[in-house]
Amino acid sequence: MVKGVPFDVRLPENVVTRAEAMRAFENLRAVFNGKIVSLYHNENLAQYDEVLHREKFHFKEKSIQMVLVAVKEFGLEVFSQFAGDILTDMDDLIFYEAAMEKRSDDEYLVTGNQKHYPIKDFIVTPAEMMEIIEKNKK
Repeated sequence: MVKGVPFDVRLPENVVTRAEAMRAFENLRAVFNGKIVSLYHNENLAQYDEVLHREKFHFKEKSIQMVLVAVKEFGLEVFSQFAGDILTDMDDLIFYEAAMEKRSDDEYLVTGNQKHYPIKDFIVTPAEMMEIIEKNKK
């Protein structure tokens, strides 16, 4: 199991390939299967809610609520403090601070927007997260 994974669910505004989208959904499935424990706080949940409701994604309300409930039910609530970092998109700070709050070798920040974050080993793409999970199986 990989602990403490805040997810920046906002996909890049440019065209997302089908493979990238599938990796993001595989990460969500890993949360449901207990392979990943998501970190969250109320600001994360509000951001997830806002993004998942965007028309371009065409998610049904029932599916959105299922994701939000799963994050709370299977996740770990954190009460992050200001990390003092300045990001290129300060809206992403809530995810970064959640990752920093429980930072150890087992925690990662999963995002499709790596350009918004400093270059750190623990900030990974959904595809990289799935590779990490696969390595931990062995």
